[in-house]
Amino acid sequence: MISPWDRWYSTSCCLCCHVRTGTIILGIWYMLINAVVLLILLSALNDPVQYRYHLTSSELGTDIDVMDDANICIATAISLLMILICGMATYGAYKQHAAWIIPFFCYQIFDFALNTLVAISVVVYPNTVQDYLQQLPGTFPYKEDIMSTNNMCLIFAVLLFIGCILSFKAYLIGCVWNCYRYVSGRGTTEVLVYVTTNDTTVLLPPYEEAVAIPPKEPPPQYMEA
Repeated sequence: MISPWDRWYSTSCCLCCHVRTGTIILGIWYMLINAVVLLILLSALNDPVQYRYHLTSSELGTDIDVMDDANICIATAISLLMILICGMATYGAYKQHAAWIIPFFCYQIFDFALNTLVAISVVVYPNTVQDYLQQLPGTFPYKEDIMSTNNMCLIFAVLLFIGCILSFKAYLIGCVWNCYRYVSGRGTTEVLVYVTTNDTTVLLPPYEEAVAIPPKEPPPQYMEA
């Protein structure tokens, strides 16, 4: 009987790429995104007046500093950690080191769980969508049109959007998991072949001893009567 893990196992992704190639591309893509975020955060630290965002008193009644130095430092540390994790996954897929792929796979699981909790919160607390829209700044495009939409239609659109994101993330998780299985299985096969070869070499006698021809006994001496 085929297990569910083996049933969904495949060495190809996106209909044409190998799972190793797909994992490498995915790791590089995540590294580029986090590098851009890191550059923006570092620019905000160097010039906080330009990048700092203030909500006006007409919107919330108070002047709230959304991006302070502490939040920027935390976001910078998270971006550096993400670049490290994505780099490890890229290196592990390229050099076929399965252990290096595990941190990136754990991050994908954590990100998928967070998005799932967001979808559950929208279903359990439907008013959170309207509360979130009210917190948006007045300059947000089409804010009034979105808020005037029927609440059920708005919730359905949000759930459909989150569902598409979750499906895509689940597919990427499967690709990375298949890459991990492929790399770990390939390494196990190489170790078994190596051990078997060594055992065979140890157990087999030397070639010279195996093919050596035993010496013939001298013929008996001829004795005259």
